[in-house]
Amino acid sequence: MHGYRAPRAFDGERALPDGALVLVDDSRIVAVEPASAPAPADCPVTELPDATLLPGLIDAHVHLCGDGGPHALDHFPELSDAELDAIVGRSLADQLAGGVTAVRDLGDARWAVVDRHRRRGDGPTVVAAGPPITSLAGHCAGMGGEAAGEQELRRAVRERAEHGADVVKIMVSGGLMTTTTDFLVEQFTLEELRAVVDEAHGLGLPVTAHAHGVPAVQRCLAAGVDGIEHGTCVTLEGIRMPPGLADALAAAGIPVCPTFGRVPGVLPPPHILEQLARTHMAWEDRYPQIGELHRAGVVLAGGLDSGINPAKPHGLAREALVELGISGLSAAEALAAGTSVAARVCGLADRTGRLAPGLDADLLAVVGDPLADLTALREVRLVVSRGREAVLG
Repeated sequence: MHGYRAPRAFDGERALPDGALVLVDDSRIVAVEPASAPAPADCPVTELPDATLLPGLIDAHVHLCGDGGPHALDHFPELSDAELDAIVGRSLADQLAGGVTAVRDLGDARWAVVDRHRRRGDGPTVVAAGPPITSLAGHCAGMGGEAAGEQELRRAVRERAEHGADVVKIMVSGGLMTTTTDFLVEQFTLEELRAVVDEAHGLGLPVTAHAHGVPAVQRCLAAGVDGIEHGTCVTLEGIRMPPGLADALAAAGIPVCPTFGRVPGVLPPPHILEQLARTHMAWEDRYPQIGELHRAGVVLAGGLDSGINPAKPHGLAREALVELGISGLSAAEALAAGTSVAARVCGLADRTGRLAPGLDADLLAVVGDPLADLTALREVRLVVSRGREAVLG
């Protein structure tokens, strides 16, 4: 048994006013006591007097096959399986170094993550979708998930179930990282999207949908998907949330992962800046849109879209939480979005996301108090992943 003591703590849902002594045995949390509580006899304790202790962060939108370079999603056909595996390994190590102890991979190449990295005994816990389902020559087609027509789409869903995927990802609109697609245009009809949802639900799998334009988001709502990625609601005149859309998403219980975050001060690649200019959209325009979703009661999950370009490398899930705070969430709500809420959205609530007995011993200690200033998440003091100390600063 080993203990971790800090004068400040957040358990994934609320602040613990008396700090915490978290007791870990093997890979599990066995007790959470006030910081003043004595440790059991012969139990060593790591003292963290300058830190806040909280659950390890969860990045609900990553691409572990993406190396964070300017062509991260373009060169998969050129890479061998060994090269893909090496990228995935580095990505997981970077996530862990940034305080992330669980990730949801929403698009790999050639089943690399689903088949070979989902059940690793070390590093972050991995939930994975496999290659995202996309239209012919559609967004991220290079990952290998092209399908057309209801029957092919249903077969694609069954293929993901056969590989053991945890979730089905579908590209309902084009995307910014595939320059041959238009992120304002839908890639599938409502009937096709409903067929994917129906097939997946019949197999016990949730469906999360990539959607940027307003019609794509509305189509996701009408089809009954289980989650929306990005949910930007962009038009040629900028971000425009139609009246009632946020309320409808909240009423339907569809969570949104805004994937809003980047390396501070680093701009997106030039081709993305061109599209932002075309649609009269600035980075700052997302703050009020995300705030509107939050005020309507839409569940927001922390996620970065990690690995897709130099502005979004692996290990920066904290930046998505900082942006949620700027968008109007309280610090506690933003921290929950990256821990307990993300765990629920990723299907991991019975394993991680909270400081609670019986859950995986996924812990993060940061210097300072993120409940007072979310940027404290940038100074990692300690990371424990399933009971193993991974980072000790």
